[in-house]
Amino acid sequence: MDIQSKQLEEIKALMALFEAPGTLDGGGVTRLGYGPVEDEMHRLFRDWGERNGFIAYTDAVGNSFLENDAATLAAEAGRDCILVGSHLDSVIRGGRYDGVAGVAAGMACLKWLAEQGVNIPLRVAAFRCEESAAFGRSTTGSGLVTGTIDGDDIAAFTGPDGRTLAETFAEAGYDLHPQPIKGISAYFELHIEQGKVLESMGREVGIVEAIAGPRRFRIVIDGQADHSGATPMDMRSDALCAAADLILDVEKIGLSEARFRSVATVGIVKSHPNVMNVIPGWVELGVDTRGVNPDSIGRMEQRLRISAENTARERGVQITMARQYEDLPRAMSPRLMDALEQSAKDLGVSSFRMMSGAGHDALSFAELVPTAMLFIPCRGGISHNAAEYTSDEAICTGAAVLCRTLSRHQTGE
Repeated sequence: MDIQSKQLEEIKALMALFEAPGTLDGGGVTRLGYGPVEDEMHRLFRDWGERNGFIAYTDAVGNSFLENDAATLAAEAGRDCILVGSHLDSVIRGGRYDGVAGVAAGMACLKWLAEQGVNIPLRVAAFRCEESAAFGRSTTGSGLVTGTIDGDDIAAFTGPDGRTLAETFAEAGYDLHPQPIKGISAYFELHIEQGKVLESMGREVGIVEAIAGPRRFRIVIDGQADHSGATPMDMRSDALCAAADLILDVEKIGLSEARFRSVATVGIVKSHPNVMNVIPGWVELGVDTRGVNPDSIGRMEQRLRISAENTARERGVQITMARQYEDLPRAMSPRLMDALEQSAKDLGVSSFRMMSGAGHDALSFAELVPTAMLFIPCRGGISHNAAEYTSDEAICTGAAVLCRTLSRHQTGE
């Protein structure tokens, strides 16, 4: 695809707009959901919209929106608009492109369509707290307004400053029980792939067929804290050793279901008292299982529970396991997938249909309206890491495919 220099410069400017907040020495960014840095990212988003003649506003949970006049008029007339969205928060020491590239692409589409005189009702969203790094729950902003998350279920989740989500919302004036979002005919999201498929195949965009659903667990292991020097090896109830057995079993469980595109990861390990000369007496594990096959996800949970029972018996510890939450895997709209694919062909952009192992805000919308996701490659497949990178050209190419699809979708071509 021949990228227009003006469009590329606009993509560069949009990515530069969001560069400074949360920047860390040594590279990467930290922009935790519902924190001050994410607040600043949303302010930059809204200010850009107002400077460029669009309407900017914030909803009851802090999500930010930009819309053109056609979207405003459509809402007043009881008609729907198209929504393009992604997020502006990050994991701790994350990269600059996860989420931001999708928001920038939506902003570019809003501007390009206006300049082309294509007056379709279009709204662009920046959702809050898509990452689980802040409160242990992903897609919080989009989930609350779509009703896929119940505010009561997450009110007690605790953030890095020790405050609950309910306390954070109360201080900011947000509502854990918002009115459902309405007036949307379709949802689109552009995102970096966070994997190596597109790069390895030399394809410019990926058209997502389905998004994996996560099922996450909190496992607590109660052993006995004793003196590490005075307690014989055969008289110990070492919670961390039990955790080590369980961690390796989680890996085996994920490998056994890999043929169904399922994965299993222990992402959190907390050991107490965590000092050199004391046998660990208490350990907490956070386990993330994901897949697009519900039967496979169910089998992983069954095997994990069996592993916990066996480990508790063999190690002489107590293990409790609780499911924290789950999102069901969701298929994308076949009609919108076809539209993205046709737009890519029209522009001479190579594409590939694929699955998404990572969760996205699109997961929240997929059961409400026709939903589509477009991936662009990222270098080495690296994400959630300071080394995360995709080129401005890749973002511009993806945005161009998205922009053409939005125009064709609205006119019914």
